Amino acid sequence: MNTSQPRGILKAALSTFRFFAGVVIVADAAARPFYRPLVDRVARMRAIKAMEAFVAGLPRAAILVLFAVPFLVAEPLKVLALIMIAAGAVVPGLLLLLVSYLATFLIVERIYHAGREKLRSYGWFDWAMTQAEAVRDSLKSAGREAVASMWRAVGRTFDK
Repeated sequence: MNTSQPRGILKAALSTFRFFAGVVIVADAAARPFYRPLVDRVARMRAIKAMEAFVAGLPRAAILVLFAVPFLVAEPLKVLALIMIAAGAVVPGLLLLLVSYLATFLIVERIYHAGREKLRSYGWFDWAMTQAEAVRDSLKSAGREAVASMWRAVGRTFDK
């Protein structure tokens, strides 16, 4: 049996995952200036603060369910929206992307914020969040370096 074939499949799967993770992170970074003020305003609302206090008082398993259900709905919708946009359905894709981002940041983020310590007390959850943060940070760093490189190239063009 050829042992390089499973490694090749694993490498391709990991590359595919990284690509899609990168697309979602780049889309998030591009949309953040537009939705962040809304999220911050919602987070300051009395009703939201009361909901966060309620969530924080729940057992960690209940917080996990409250977090997982909207997350498992909203995150795949972001990828679907990007596929729709790439396929030419730009307006419906953008609307779906907007709705999924609003769901993520008006529901999922608030639940995570309220129950973060309890959620991260699950070893596997903490590990997954640490990995996601590392991927996000490395992609942000690579993006910043790409932009800086582009500006250096543009600067050299104008210096000639």
